[in-house]
Amino acid sequence: MLPLSSTLELSQAANLGLAVLLGFGFGFVLERAGFGSARKLTAVFYFYDMAVVKVMFTAIVTTMAGLFALSTAGVLDLAELYVEPTSYAGAIVGGLVFGVGFLVGGYCPGTSVAACATGRLDGFAFLAGMLGGVYLFAELLSGVDAWVRESAVGELTLPTLTGLSMGWYVLLFIGILVVAGLAMRAAEKRFAGLRPPG
Repeated sequence: MLPLSSTLELSQAANLGLAVLLGFGFGFVLERAGFGSARKLTAVFYFYDMAVVKVMFTAIVTTMAGLFALSTAGVLDLAELYVEPTSYAGAIVGGLVFGVGFLVGGYCPGTSVAACATGRLDGFAFLAGMLGGVYLFAELLSGVDAWVRESAVGELTLPTLTGLSMGWYVLLFIGILVVAGLAMRAAEKRFAGLRPPG
């Protein structure tokens, strides 16, 4: 659902249609950017192509700035956004599992679907493994979900933790993005020799 229900009412069919349209658009952009290729995605771990990190970090900061601008303009009520209750232990374990899966398989869930759409066999293998893992988790490790819920400390955000307004964090992350972009460009030059030929 779009978090605009205070200013815009959409039917269930419109919500679903919009979700499908955004999904196809997202997949198309992923593929056109080369993110349907495991080689492109894993290049970030060798520092010679940081495009994945650049795109993701830019998307996060752009979304943050957009939400702040919409909220300031009165178009969007930030209270309507769902925030997953924070579980530090769950985030650490989930991040490690996701990171290892990304490094070994070369895909994340979204990019594996984009790879499947273009007929890449490794994308199908990764997607099958991911769905199998989800099934096994649901059947065999249901206690983990309860552990994550019990260890949650509430809906935490940087503004609620520190008392600083979201506007300051928007400016801070824009600055971090600029510095990180320069650092990633330097890393790409430094490790360009690791790029495989062809």
